[in-house]
Amino acid sequence: MFNLSQNFWFFLLKFGTRFVIRLLVKFHNNIPISGWSFSNFNKDKISIFDRLLEIFKELLTYTSGDFDEAIDWLKELDKEYELTTDDYSIEDFINDLLKRGFISSEISTSSNKKLLKITSKMEKALRKFALKKIFGKIKKSKQGNHKSKSSGSNDGDLSDFKSFEFGDPVDKIIFSESLKNMYTRTGSDELNLISDDIVVSNGNFKSQMSTVLMIDISHSMVLYGEDRITPAKKVAMALAELITTRYPKDTLDIIVFGNEAKVVELKDLPYLKVGPFHTNTVAGIQLAMDILKRKKNNNKQILMITDGKPSCLKLKDGSFYKNSVGLDPKIINKCYNMAKKARKLKIPITTFMIARDSYLQHFVREFSKTNGGKAFYTGLDNLGEMIFEDYNNNKKRKI
Repeated sequence: MFNLSQNFWFFLLKFGTRFVIRLLVKFHNNIPISGWSFSNFNKDKISIFDRLLEIFKELLTYTSGDFDEAIDWLKELDKEYELTTDDYSIEDFINDLLKRGFISSEISTSSNKKLLKITSKMEKALRKFALKKIFGKIKKSKQGNHKSKSSGSNDGDLSDFKSFEFGDPVDKIIFSESLKNMYTRTGSDELNLISDDIVVSNGNFKSQMSTVLMIDISHSMVLYGEDRITPAKKVAMALAELITTRYPKDTLDIIVFGNEAKVVELKDLPYLKVGPFHTNTVAGIQLAMDILKRKKNNNKQILMITDGKPSCLKLKDGSFYKNSVGLDPKIINKCYNMAKKARKLKIPITTFMIARDSYLQHFVREFSKTNGGKAFYTGLDNLGEMIFEDYNNNKKRKI
C-alpha cells in the first residue's frame, strides 16, 4: 500500500504543489476547486457515497488510475476533514464501489492477495466527469471566426437561437422555445402567440470531423513542480466523451508521443503517464497523418498538446537522435517538413502550447505558419476550454 506519511514529499514532487494546495488548503477554506468545492456534509444535498465518489474520481485521475494510491489519499483526507461518519466508513465506500461495478477484485497470481482495480464503468465515469468539469467552464461565445456561410441544422443545440426577424425561413422556427416564451409572457394555457415570442434556429452548417489528439508524454511534462500531463489527460477523456455521445459520426483517435508515437485506446486514458522520454514531434505528426489518410471525412485536423520543444528523431537504422539543448536545427527542420506535408494533405495542426519560453513560442508560430494551422499559448487552467471551443468552431466550417 502507498504509505502517505513516508511519501508525502514524493507526492508533491510527482504532482506539484498546484494539486496539493488546491485539494487540501482550499478544501479547508471551502473555496471552489475546478468546478466543485468542499463543504460540511448535508444529507439533503448529496449522499456520502456520491460525495466521496466525486473526490475519488479526481484522485484517480491524478494517480493514473492507481486504485490503492487513490484510496490511501482519500483515507488521509478523511482523517483530516472527516468526510465519513460513524455509520459510513471508507470500507463501506469501497464495498459500495464493488456492488455498483465501479471496481472489481481479483486474486494476484504472484502474491495470492486480493487486488482491487477500476472497471470499464469507472473509466467511462472518469470521462463523463472530465467532460462535465470542462463544459461547466465553457461559456457561450460570440460569433466565431470559423462558421460556415451555409445555413443548416444546429444538431439539436437549442442554445443557438435568435429572435424571429422578417425574412427568416419558417422551417427554422423552434416551436418548443417559442411556446415557452408565450406561456412565460401570458401565464395562460391559451394559445396567444405573437412575433416577439418566436425564436428561430441560428444554426450553422456543422460538418463531420476526423480528429487526432496528440499528447506529449515526455519527461518535461512533469518537470519544475508543474503537472502538465493530468490536464492534458482530462481533456482527452472529456473530448472522447463529447464525440462519442454528442457527435457520434465524428472520429477521434488519440496518440501519445515521447521518443516514439503510439495510439492509445479510450480505456487506457486514465492510466496515461509520462516517462523518461524526449519529444519526437515528427513521429507523432507522421502517425497522426497516417491515421487521417484512412478516414473518409473531408474535414480532418490534428490537435497537439505539448510544452513545445521537439528534442528527438528516430533515424533509419532504428536509433534515436536526441538533443535537449536549445532548438536543434536538424530536428526543427524535420518538424517544418512535416508541417508542409500535412498542409498538402489539407490537415491543419492546432498546437496548444503549455510552456512560456519565448524562443519555443517563436518556433511554434513558425511551425503553425508553415502548416497554415493555429497556435494557442495557454495555461493549464483554461486548456480544456480553449480546445473545446476550437473543436466546435472547426466543426462549423469546411477545412
